[in-house]
Amino acid sequence: MYRPAAKSFFLTPAARHRFSHLRTVLINASRFSTVAASNQSPNDAPQVQVVGSSSSAPSASSSSPASEDSSASSAAKEAPRHESRSSRERRHRAEYQDEQARVLLASLHHVPQLGWTKTAMIEGAREIGLSPSIVGSFPRKEAALVEFFMDDCLQRLIDRIDSGEDLRNLIPSESISKLVRIRLEMQAPYISKWPQALSIQAQPLNVPTSFKQRAMLVDEIWHAVGDEASDIDWYVKRTILGGIYSSTEVYMLTDSSPDFGDTWKFLDSRVKDAFDLKKTIQEAQYLAEAVGAGIGSSVQGFMKRAFPGSSATG
Repeated sequence: MYRPAAKSFFLTPAARHRFSHLRTVLINASRFSTVAASNQSPNDAPQVQVVGSSSSAPSASSSSPASEDSSASSAAKEAPRHESRSSRERRHRAEYQDEQARVLLASLHHVPQLGWTKTAMIEGAREIGLSPSIVGSFPRKEAALVEFFMDDCLQRLIDRIDSGEDLRNLIPSESISKLVRIRLEMQAPYISKWPQALSIQAQPLNVPTSFKQRAMLVDEIWHAVGDEASDIDWYVKRTILGGIYSSTEVYMLTDSSPDFGDTWKFLDSRVKDAFDLKKTIQEAQYLAEAVGAGIGSSVQGFMKRAFPGSSATG
């Protein structure tokens, strides 16, 4: 439901630049129209008007095809130049975006020491041999670094899911615990600086992207365990798992046990509670149906469904 649209919109780098690409195409088209107009001779219009006179008719008829051929030839030459220019611009833009991604990736090596900062990004640029001035091209520098890390982690998790190795012979609750643990383990090298990342994500300008990235993560996990829920159940499941992920993430920040052992116990416990809650939610739905339908036979039906096999329903 959410997964295909969200992935195509939030994960594809090209989607983030499609409006700028459209703007470039429009600008190039405008330039091409201007060039074509400038190639016309100022005397072309008077020459066309004179064609009606008998004395100049043969001359006009003989020169018109040549003029048309010349115009066609000029347009044919101009089109490849325009196409070549547009192609060069697209290639340059792609190379520039690739350089930005390389800077962000290299910057992650410096986060454990320098934090999620502009300084770490400058060091990342120097590491790959680029001028530190490229850091100025990022509108939200620290936020761009955190968001790049979140996207990269999600892609790595999807790769693990697609491999099928981690979820073999696991029941749904175990699969969810496993996937949440795999994702949080990716943050372990940056755990001392992760409170700073959370603070950056909580800034008003960054909240929408942070929310979308976490929503995509939760949806991927449910999708991986074969969830096919719809309607209200779809939202309930993702809200619950989002809460489990966030609470485990915060617990991990204060965990000093070896290899975050206490964190994984906390996670398993929360997931177990959530799956036990499913029965409670079902019973609550039955009760809501009974109350909505009125007292009487509906209550009796509710008791039969909520407590099958009970003699108290009679």
